This record gives sequence, structure tokens and C-alpha cells, in this order.
Amino acid sequence: MPLMPVGDIELYYEALGTGEPVLFLHGLGSSSGGWVLQQDVFAAQYQVILVDARGHGRSDKPSGPYSVPMFTADIVGLLDGLGITAVHVVGLSMGGMIGFQMAVDYPERVKSLTIINSGPELVAHNLKERLFIWQRKLLLNTLSMEKIGNAIGGRLFPEPEQAEYKDMFVAEFVKNDKAAYKASTNALFGWSVRDRIGQIQRPVLALASDQDYTLVAVKEAYVAEIPDARLIVIENSRHAAPIDQPDVVNTAILNFLAEIGD
Repeated sequence: MPLMPVGDIELYYEALGTGEPVLFLHGLGSSSGGWVLQQDVFAAQYQVILVDARGHGRSDKPSGPYSVPMFTADIVGLLDGLGITAVHVVGLSMGGMIGFQMAVDYPERVKSLTIINSGPELVAHNLKERLFIWQRKLLLNTLSMEKIGNAIGGRLFPEPEQAEYKDMFVAEFVKNDKAAYKASTNALFGWSVRDRIGQIQRPVLALASDQDYTLVAVKEAYVAEIPDARLIVIENSRHAAPIDQPDVVNTAILNFLAEIGD
């Protein structure tokens, strides 16, 4: 099992294929296994780097608090250990937040940035957003991991034909350490680098599901603030686009990487 010492912890990672490195960063409560429908497709052309963030999967789960800059420093430490100077970053949800933090704090390590159903901040600006954060905190403090997993899984995969995806999600989600999951969740609320994204000089692709938690208009607004960014809307998709629309996601990212060159 490949583990990389990074600071005071060890991170689980996998490296597949050869070529330009593409780093995949998973969402909250997930793991490197969340990219199962991407890893082989991309490994045919690129070196794929998969990693379990601090507090997730097979990586260490120290007591909190955690922060997005801490997650990001961990990832940069992993790249240092692997001898990789710069990568194309692909991040889903929390992974996209880490990608944004990496792009503003370590711009020399980022060749391009693909953001999937994420943004440069998690700050409540209206009643709907405040309710969303309140609901997540309520779930976290009152329910078991199984019940939280079923609640989230039901929103991610609500269609009868998606039952297999939901069951797989819940089976993996319940493996989370609740204290580490809580520390990771709290790291995201109130985080922002929105005032710095205009400094990003790398190509950026934002993929936005039409039925994500946040509206496409929210993504359109931040994309307009980044000098070299473009937005693609994924139809008939919710938050877990790499699972519910893998072919669309894979094609969009591969075309983006081909367009910008290595």
C-alpha cells in the first residue's frame, strides 16, 4: 500500500500510467476510489495521481482542526515526495477548493485547473446558502455516519436506476471516521479565496452540473473573474458528475487538456 510521509502524517496515493501528470482530488467524505470511472481512461494518456486527503480513505486521520490550506500543503508535500514539479489539477467539490487554494498559493505547481461542481469559497451569502450549511451541521451533529451517508446518497443518486451508485456510495461513506469527517467539514465552512482568483494565470475549466447544489449562475460569476477560464454545463447531472455522467466529464477534461497542450 503506497504511503507517502508528509509532515506529521502519511498520505495514501496511487500513480498510474505515464506522461504528463494529472492529479485528481476527491470530494468531502470520499476517497481516491471516487475516480474509478476516470483513472483508466486518463492513465492511457497521462500519469494519473490519486490521493486520499488527510482524514479520508487510507490516509492518516489526526485530530482536527483541519483547514483547506492544510489539505493543500499536504498535497504539495506529496508532489515533493514524488519528485513532481507541476501537475494538471482536477478537483471535485472539496477537491476543487483545494485546487483553487493550490492555484493561488502554489501557482508554479499548477499547469491547469479543472473544477467540478465547486467554487473558490463556501460562504453563505443568502438564506438558501445559510440553510444548506445549517442542514449539513445538523446532520453531522445528530446522525450516525450511515444515516448521513443515506441522506447524502439519496440526493446524489435519486433515480431508481442509480440505486447501485447510491449503495456503493453509502458503503464507502460509512467507512469514514466521524471525527475526521467533522474536522474536514468544518474546514470548508467560511473558507474563501474568491478575492484572489483574478490572479490565476493558468487555464481553468469549470464543469457545472445543471442539478448541482449550487446554481450554474454561481459558477458563471466566478468563472468571469478568472482571466483564462471557461465553463461547460453538464446536463442531467447532480453533484457527483464523475459518477453520474462519466463519459461527458472525461471527454470535456481530455479535450481541455488537448486544447491547452502539455
